[in-house]
Amino acid sequence: MLASTLFYASFAYDLARTDFPKLLGLFIAVFFLHYKLIQFQKWNFKFLMVSGILFRLVFLMAEPNLSQDFYRFIWDGELIKNGINPYLHLPKHLVLQGNLPIANAQELFAGMGDLSARHFSNYPPINQLLFSIAAIGSGGSILGSIIIMRLTIILADIGIIYFGRKLLQHLNRSTHMVFWYLLNPLVIIELTGNLHFEGVMLFFFVWSLYLVAAKKWVWAAPIYSFSIMVKLVPILFLPLFLKHFGFKKSFMFYLLVGGTCLLTLLPFYSPAFINNYSETVGLWFSNFEFNAGIYNLVKQIGVTFFDAKPWELVKIYGKVVAFSVIIATLAITFVRKNQNLNILIVSMLIIISGYYFLSSTVHPWYIVFLLTLGIFTKYQYAIIWSFVVVLSYYAYSNSDYDENLWLLAIEYLLVFGFLIYEILAKAEKKLHFFKK
Repeated sequence: MLASTLFYASFAYDLARTDFPKLLGLFIAVFFLHYKLIQFQKWNFKFLMVSGILFRLVFLMAEPNLSQDFYRFIWDGELIKNGINPYLHLPKHLVLQGNLPIANAQELFAGMGDLSARHFSNYPPINQLLFSIAAIGSGGSILGSIIIMRLTIILADIGIIYFGRKLLQHLNRSTHMVFWYLLNPLVIIELTGNLHFEGVMLFFFVWSLYLVAAKKWVWAAPIYSFSIMVKLVPILFLPLFLKHFGFKKSFMFYLLVGGTCLLTLLPFYSPAFINNYSETVGLWFSNFEFNAGIYNLVKQIGVTFFDAKPWELVKIYGKVVAFSVIIATLAITFVRKNQNLNILIVSMLIIISGYYFLSSTVHPWYIVFLLTLGIFTKYQYAIIWSFVVVLSYYAYSNSDYDENLWLLAIEYLLVFGFLIYEILAKAEKKLHFFKK
């Protein structure tokens, strides 16, 4: 625990993201140590819980060093604090106003980068609420906002452990599995360290699944909508509940989820809101590329053999992926026996895994959702991915964010290899069972 604390301190306060060898070395060290901690102390709940919180508190006063997204978080929070709708105004236009009532406006604008400054905010309303609380509570201090957001994310992680253990008991699985989330270095570094709000989304998501398991679906619906309104990803799984609840219950569930989402959107609504927001979200399917698996293979084949233009290919590919995910989700909804909660969660894991395998943009913190779902199933390939995804950080070592395709190939070959091994091992176990 002491060694891990020292490594995390070095990560938080003495690491430039351009120093890939040091970043890689520190990540490998803390990953190995988190594995040994769970191996030796998996039934010592208090010790591992204190360890997980301590590792997060190491980052408390540190400015995120692997992501600049937090500048946009604070910017949006300051806008809301001053009664300005972040979905209707571009930072690059607002910053030209001489009387802009935003603390540290120039520093925030410069920090968020040109890409963020050219687009409307894409963060859903509950996320915006958390940004505004940080802005109000900090009194205009950037570090103050960072600390408030960080404490929020830490509290969300504690909530995930609380409801995660309860859900594991319902699923008749070992409760120590939650520590693969609590102590995972990717979770600690990307969520607490770099202030990505996947943990807050997952808090509401896991809480909602626990309520579903406890047959309290009426309460589960609004909680599930809060998860969607932090990050949109859980929308993917809504069709699966049709078979789990049956037609009547699922209709009411969808009504409650949709109604709660609309209520959270109302304070921000204007005629231009829908167009601005959908346009910004659509960019993720048609413009961005990072740490892609299958897409990089498709791009190399297209460019090499068919003279395809990458900037045109990604737009077409994004539309194909979106359509494919919708079709696959509907198929899984009706083919699999999602009435069973264990099967329902595996169905969720299949859908989001397929989406990330196909996606042209897979930021490291995206893997945290896979990791969390995996805890409640017998599939653990997401733990492997949460380790090898560190190879994608190579892109941070240069100003142009150029990726090393050999490193990405190693990452995805290891992930696919372990996934295939797990599928074959499970199939062999089933075959052995039937032979007996």
